[in-house]
Amino acid sequence: MRKKGWIKIVEAFIAVILVAGVLLIVISQGYLGKKDISSQVYDIEISVLREIQLNDTLRNDVLDAETPIESDDSGFPQRIIDKVNSRIPDYLECKIKICWLSQSCDLDKSPKKDVYAEAVAITTSLETPEEKQLKKLKLFCWAK
Repeated sequence: MRKKGWIKIVEAFIAVILVAGVLLIVISQGYLGKKDISSQVYDIEISVLREIQLNDTLRNDVLDAETPIESDDSGFPQRIIDKVNSRIPDYLECKIKICWLSQSCDLDKSPKKDVYAEAVAITTSLETPEEKQLKKLKLFCWAK
């Protein structure tokens, strides 16, 4: 009878140690408490890009800009930078890039973080589909 009691105590102790070990591994890997902000970031990016796309002045700034160009480069339209900075929350850092619509549009120096990117097409009108009038405005954001 006494041996059965000790065996149950040892089994319970081993089970507690196993559960505690798994919890410590999960917590140290950062799986718990990591907040998923991707849907919020995408919603913000889409709304900012849509505002720029629908504003004639900002759209013309994009079409008149050298291509490709990033927001860090000189010559990037300041009104576009101001619009994006006024709408982006403090917990995000963002860069903007203007590219040709037919080409890929990536950051020259990508941060070592999760980067959320959205893009919109910027064109003059449907009657003038010239290649030089088809540009892409892409917004890259990541958590600070």
